[in-house]
Amino acid sequence: MTGSFTWRDGERLIRFGRGAAAEAPGLLAENGFARYVLLTTKRAEDALPALRDDAHQVVRVGPGVVDELSVELLPAAGDRPLVALGGGRVIDTAKAIAGVRGGPCAALPTTLSGAELTPFHRTPKGVAGARLVRPSLVVADPELMASQPPPALAASALNALAHAMEALYTPLANPIAELAALRGAELLAAGVRAQPPGRDEVALGALLAGSASASAGIAVHHATCQTLVRTAGTPHAETNAVMLPHFAGLMAPRAPRALGALAAALGDPEGDPGRAAPLVAELTVRGGHTRLSELGVRGDHLPEVAAQVEQHPALAATPSPPREDELLELLRAAL
Repeated sequence: MTGSFTWRDGERLIRFGRGAAAEAPGLLAENGFARYVLLTTKRAEDALPALRDDAHQVVRVGPGVVDELSVELLPAAGDRPLVALGGGRVIDTAKAIAGVRGGPCAALPTTLSGAELTPFHRTPKGVAGARLVRPSLVVADPELMASQPPPALAASALNALAHAMEALYTPLANPIAELAALRGAELLAAGVRAQPPGRDEVALGALLAGSASASAGIAVHHATCQTLVRTAGTPHAETNAVMLPHFAGLMAPRAPRALGALAAALGDPEGDPGRAAPLVAELTVRGGHTRLSELGVRGDHLPEVAAQVEQHPALAATPSPPREDELLELLRAAL
């Protein structure tokens, strides 16, 4: 077990632990979320009916991308406090709406996306003056966060591991984020390897990795995966899971200290940077997909993806950013 805690971080309150979801109605009432609008999905709503019953209104978030979903749902969200119960798409949509119309936003994650902790997200398409926000109340219950079946849970954990990896080598990398990232990586790996999966471990690991990412930001791995999702329509977590071993290999000679530390966190006793990629690949297998083609990516998608990544702002946060031809070669190897 990983225990439970309450963390006051500036304007934000984070409650973590098994059973925390049962405390959500009281925490919401105590922290300015009376008569809230609940943004959620059918799966998430059924997992916590008390939150639906207390809501002034329930708004379902369907499939799609955040900048378009947030525009579509902006009128329905009204001007009441927002509570997001769901995965990264749901939470980022709530953040995007809150960034336009103001007011508090709370998050109860049902995946390991880390969106509940990060202050970055896409903004509503075509809406001027949108700002970036982070939820002011986070209720992180491992029974909700790690509620997916094992393959989907493993893919979500690899998405979280990508947050930890990239937090180690961006220009904003720092000792606090590094400690959170490496401990998060240890917990994520242990939880994915366990049979049955260690749900408490992956939940806390994802929270730590999300905190590290919020502090240090993202780089080429995320730039590429975000572009693949938007270009080829691939699922977010699975895309990150498939691509992560490839980017661990790409970054080993570019950021050897960081990848050596990651390899050690994943179990390599020598901390060999070259071991990070195969250790990540062993975890990726647990997610059920190891090739982009299994997710619906075609060879003709790849030149467009590589060209778009070259324009992505996160590319500049990468040590020795790869050129378009190198990135295209890496994508073809993952196909």
